[in-house]
Amino acid sequence: MGGKLVRVGTTYIPVTDVERSSEWYVKNLEATLNYKDKDKAILNFANQSFFLVHSKKNERANFIDKYGKECFSITFEVDGFQALEALHHDFKQIGVKVGEIENRGHAGKNFIFFDLDGNQFDVWSELSPAFKEKLI
Repeated sequence: MGGKLVRVGTTYIPVTDVERSSEWYVKNLEATLNYKDKDKAILNFANQSFFLVHSKKNERANFIDKYGKECFSITFEVDGFQALEALHHDFKQIGVKVGEIENRGHAGKNFIFFDLDGNQFDVWSELSPAFKEKLI
């Protein structure tokens, strides 16, 4: 896979309470906390760096599509449907707000989940082929 851009290095997520949110990400997503001050926290998980940025109330990484539906801007991948079901179950057990597992008419299945500030994320049961090759 060629191209000028090699990978996504960092994603920025707006949060209203850096302390509380960083604890949530560490506990629920098993993120590694690398740095934290009153304005931001730097976390690593899902092979990427995430900055939790102290933002105004009601700021979210979500967007509204042309049909008026609020959408996620990030999809995480797991390796297969069983992994998706297990993660969905685990999230429900620990109190993470999740949607139902969906068939969206393409390969694999998905579900959405939310952080403390209502940032919406997607999980897909199909691991990207380029990434899967790196795991072998």
